[in-house]
Amino acid sequence: MASTKICALDDLEPNEAIKVEIGGVNIAVVRDSNGAVFAIGDTCTHGDISLSEGFVEGDTLECWAHGSKFSLKTGRPLTLPAYEPVPVYQVDLIDGDVFIDPLVTIAV
Repeated sequence: MASTKICALDDLEPNEAIKVEIGGVNIAVVRDSNGAVFAIGDTCTHGDISLSEGFVEGDTLECWAHGSKFSLKTGRPLTLPAYEPVPVYQVDLIDGDVFIDPLVTIAV
């Protein structure tokens, strides 16, 4: 599968997460306060909760249900109760648009 255009970069609000689905894969897309864009698996590994409904704090996305914080850079949980990471997807910015390929994960 090739990269899929998600949205224009300007459509992403800083420190907010949105949920997108590409080819059956749910992905949380976040633009941080510095303007960097991240894409991680949208499902909390602790409770099957949508991470995009959570809270962006610095370079983390916090699950609203039980408080696990996941690194936007590595997908690793930084707080309990989650202990399994979520996948991190490559984000490409092309001509002001955000592209993601759900088959390309970043190994960290």
